[in-house]
Amino acid sequence: MSIVESFGLTAATLGGGFFVGILFGYALKKVIKSLAVILGLFLAVLAYLQYHQIANINWNKLQTVSEGAITTISNAITQIPGFGDVHATATSSLAMTSFGIPLTGSMSAGFTIGFIKG
Repeated sequence: MSIVESFGLTAATLGGGFFVGILFGYALKKVIKSLAVILGLFLAVLAYLQYHQIANINWNKLQTVSEGAITTISNAITQIPGFGDVHATATSSLAMTSFGIPLTGSMSAGFTIGFIKG
């Protein structure tokens, strides 16, 4: 394989990773914003209903349940391979040297830009 063919593969990996990273970052920020608006409107409606004495909300119980849900989600995320693992295997480090570093580097740069612009 000549150096031009090797550079073309690396350039495609960098460009593709960057573009996918921008898309992921942009989409994730839009989803987070949408969920925040929906949750805020839901809590505003609950507060409005309690103010007009249509509903009686136990805010302490709501806080306890939400804290439990957040704890469960954070524990589930740490169980995902790669998030909680400190030790890397030799095969994954070998794969990172040949293909993963340009891809993940450009994808993380694209993700950052997409998340900021989203």
